[in-house]
Amino acid sequence: MLKRTTHINLSNYFISLSNETGNLISNLKLQKLLYYAQAWHLAYFGEKLIDGDFQAWVHGPVLPETYREFRSFGWKPIIKSELSQEFINHFCESIVEQQQCELLNDVVNEYFGLTAFELEKMTHLEDPWIIARGDLSPDMPSENVITEASMIDYYKQFVCG
Repeated sequence: MLKRTTHINLSNYFISLSNETGNLISNLKLQKLLYYAQAWHLAYFGEKLIDGDFQAWVHGPVLPETYREFRSFGWKPIIKSELSQEFINHFCESIVEQQQCELLNDVVNEYFGLTAFELEKMTHLEDPWIIARGDLSPDMPSENVITEASMIDYYKQFVCG
C-alpha cells in the first residue's frame, strides 16, 4: 500500500533538496516540481501522492494551497534554513514508501536542475495544462482544474513497462 503525503511535506522535501544543492527554488518552480511529482505518481501508480487539485494558471499548474503557503516569498527563493538532508532522509524512510522515493528521485533528476521558466514552458506544451485552459487567452486567469485523468492519460504514454 502506497502512502499519501501532504503538500507541505512534499514541498519541504524539495526545499530541503534546494538547501542541500544550492539550486534555489521559488514558488513558481516549487509548483512545477509538485505538479510533475503528482503527474508521474499518477502515471506510475494510478493514485495521488498528495491531496488537492492543480489548477491551470497563467504560469502553469498550481496547487492553490501551496501557492498561498509560500506566496510571501514572491518571485524570490523560498528560504527555510532548518530543512536539510535530515528531512530528506526522514521523508524517504518514514513519510513515503521506497518506490515512491525512487520515483521522486527520478523527478528530481529530470526536472530539478531546470529553471522555473523552463519548467513553465514545458507545462505549457503538455496536454493536461492545455486541455484545462481550453479556449482561454494566454494571460486570462483561471481556476480550471487539471484533471487526474488528463494527467494519467498524458504521462502514462511515457511510462516504460
